[in-house]
Amino acid sequence: MDKTSRRPWTGGFAALSMATLLVACDSEAPAPATATPTPAQVAAPIEDELTVMGPARTVLAFGDSLFAGYNLAEDEGYPERLEGVLRRRGIDATVIDAGVSGDTTAAGRQRIAYVLDNLDAMPDLAIVELGGNDLLRGIQPSQTRENLTAILDELKSRGVPVMLMGMRAPPNYGPQYQADFDALYPALAAQYDAALVPFFMAPLLDNAALVQDDRIHPTAQGVEAMVAATVDTVIEALPKD
Repeated sequence: MDKTSRRPWTGGFAALSMATLLVACDSEAPAPATATPTPAQVAAPIEDELTVMGPARTVLAFGDSLFAGYNLAEDEGYPERLEGVLRRRGIDATVIDAGVSGDTTAAGRQRIAYVLDNLDAMPDLAIVELGGNDLLRGIQPSQTRENLTAILDELKSRGVPVMLMGMRAPPNYGPQYQADFDALYPALAAQYDAALVPFFMAPLLDNAALVQDDRIHPTAQGVEAMVAATVDTVIEALPKD
């Protein structure tokens, strides 16, 4: 698989409030649907690192700027840090960074088959992290659900287990929109027997040190908090044989 730049698309961001952190993943223009995923790099080892053992496991991190690592160093994004933690836990893991800044669920739907077709083999787990940009654009929850369903159908047809990173809508979107959107991820997780993180951005709330100046994207410290909050769910979702 050819390696390309992880973050070739940079755009302007509005300085949004912490309340918007509940909904906004990225305000960049959508990237081309044919972006090729890149292998994650392993985080630096620490003293209590376990010996990597067991079968090799490949995880596809398929999402938007929260996976692409907006404005972070090459080894500071979520996929890279997740891979490092998994390996320090003794798991022979490779996490493929297929995050594209600005992606909506519609953009993800357009490129999921391309991404899978360009892998050497199907991953042992796909983590799907999309929907924040749909919220930012006011896309109807029914359309978001339709797009996520198509993505999950594609993964299911190829025998790839799924983990969903959930998002939540804020109250200012109105009670009906909020209820419809918030119900998406639990319903899809149940329908597709997928592991679920109810709200991926929860670790960033109420701690300004964990978000960048745009008040949206995590700092390197914020990424570490997100990995710490989700790694056990990832491990549980990985095949056991």
